[in-house]
Amino acid sequence: MEIIGRITADATVSETKAGKKVVNFSIAINDTYKTKGSTEVQKFTTYVNCSYWINPGVSAYLTKGTLVECYGRIGANAWTNKEGEVKASLTFHVNTIKLHGRSTGGNTASAPVVPMNTAPAAVSEVAEDLPF
Repeated sequence: MEIIGRITADATVSETKAGKKVVNFSIAINDTYKTKGSTEVQKFTTYVNCSYWINPGVSAYLTKGTLVECYGRIGANAWTNKEGEVKASLTFHVNTIKLHGRSTGGNTASAPVVPMNTAPAAVSEVAEDLPF
């Protein structure tokens, strides 16, 4: 699955009891639609909580306003709170992050696309398969 959006706050790094580090961040995805029979455009934003377990060093690049493209899978979490109510949430478990630029307050300069998890062998296999 792929999602593209802007980071809502600087990423944080947490450590599990076993010593494994995880980078947590949230992405805002803006979308629009028109209701049937209307010409008025409706705008809405979806917020997605993300976790990245591969390289905690990437957190320095995941700052508020940065446009990112993330590949991964969705995981579901369920628990019962202190009042006995059942709660649930979804988390996007990121495998690959590509940075597309930082929010610079109107400056159009952007950061280069930086894949954080690539497989060079797979790229060469595809190149040999091209028909031209």
